[in-house]
Amino acid sequence: MAFARSFQCTQCGAAVSLDAPGTTHRNHCPRCLWSRHLDRNTPGDRKATCSAGMEPIAVTVRGKGSWVLVHRCLSCGRLRLNRTAGDDNPLLLLRLAALPLTMPPFPVQRLQDDG
Repeated sequence: MAFARSFQCTQCGAAVSLDAPGTTHRNHCPRCLWSRHLDRNTPGDRKATCSAGMEPIAVTVRGKGSWVLVHRCLSCGRLRLNRTAGDDNPLLLLRLAALPLTMPPFPVQRLQDDG
């Protein structure tokens, strides 16, 4: 039985190849960065029963500078970390990285230069 080497993104409709530079288990769309809740415990296990959309909500850095997407399931709320791929949309990755700066947890007016 032959396995599909691509999937269609349920968020933006893009045809997505499973072959991705920098990762062995492509699990998100490089165009919009959305994913689906398919894995339960390990990347590629495909044992989740949810299968809802997973929104990219943040990026973090792991190890020696590897960027990792944080996805949140729209149905059950589970968070998953997914390694970025070399062909991911760089503008969307930077937008996610900068998002906390657009919503500081304090009034910006309190900042002052004590220089």
